[in-house]
Amino acid sequence: MTDAPAYFAHPTAVLDEGCRIGDGCRIWHFAHLMPGCELGEKCSIGQNVMVADGVKLGRNVKVQNNVSLYTGVECADDVFLGPSVVFTNVRNPRSAVVRRDQYQTTVLEKGVSIGANSTIVCGVRLGEYAFVGAGSVVTKDVKPYALVYGNPARQHGWMSAFGHRLQFDAAGHAACPESGEQYLLTNHQVSRISIR
Repeated sequence: MTDAPAYFAHPTAVLDEGCRIGDGCRIWHFAHLMPGCELGEKCSIGQNVMVADGVKLGRNVKVQNNVSLYTGVECADDVFLGPSVVFTNVRNPRSAVVRRDQYQTTVLEKGVSIGANSTIVCGVRLGEYAFVGAGSVVTKDVKPYALVYGNPARQHGWMSAFGHRLQFDAAGHAACPESGEQYLLTNHQVSRISIR
């Protein structure tokens, strides 16, 4: 008799041999995890999600329905991917040209949130707690705590780790209205100076 897996997978999910799934993960209808992908503990994989070979998800990553995670995507802990987010892995795809040896890495640092229907073009890095508004097309790196949206996505402010817009005073100080955590803006960079 074998031990039951330490995660939940809906019977319709396809879990290829060689995928690695952390304890406490939940994998829903028609999801497909390919060989060589890696899920940290307590991830949630929504309906009709594809996770390709080589994709790495940290702990507590939440992937909503209809997301495509292609080879080269790396998500740190506590990343949120809204419904129908799409990642690419080649900047100049052509059907007749094989570029599997040219996949580019896309990195989402701790706490990043991506809104529904956004596209993340490969080769970019999203800094910790960056927030991408729904329907955006991200074509370049995003600073930690930055709020970006649009096509192409441009910065429109700063967000706290709890997901609230930060209003900085003349001295460059701001507080999250929910957590009370303090933030400092210097040289167009935000840092958290107190943690709840």
